Amino acid sequence: MRIETAENRDDELVSKLAAIWRRSVEMTHGFLSHDDIDEIGKVVPGLLMEVPQLIVAYSSNGPVGFAGVDGSRLEMLFLDPQSIGMGYGRCLIEYVTANYGVDELTVNEDNHGAVGFYHHMGFSEYRRTELDEQGRPFPLLYMKLSVADGSGQPQNHGI
Repeated sequence: MRIETAENRDDELVSKLAAIWRRSVEMTHGFLSHDDIDEIGKVVPGLLMEVPQLIVAYSSNGPVGFAGVDGSRLEMLFLDPQSIGMGYGRCLIEYVTANYGVDELTVNEDNHGAVGFYHHMGFSEYRRTELDEQGRPFPLLYMKLSVADGSGQPQNHGI
């Protein structure tokens, strides 16, 4: 397993990451229709190019996941479905919190696996909206990394 910040966002890498995004969303975002996924998928390559920091998780076979960071905010984190549960998500979160000071994120409320994962990683909800950031009817949870208790580990205190 290797985690690194993408210095060169060439077409090949962006194409591979967009394919990971699609496979991940098809598996984890059951609240989206195929039309929704197709529509959102059109902007994913541009988002991958524009996000200030793009961090990629690699297995020996190539990219298996990625995270996008803007300031201290996690803008995106997606894993190839075959890599979920293998530690890549944890490594990406640990990398972005340690190297970029990430302490905030937004997640679709109906993506229960991701919500549970972020809770497990020490994030807690502080706000909920009925609409996503594009005004679509997909509720969002806004989460912040909980304050550590001196043990160095984040503490999850809930909402």
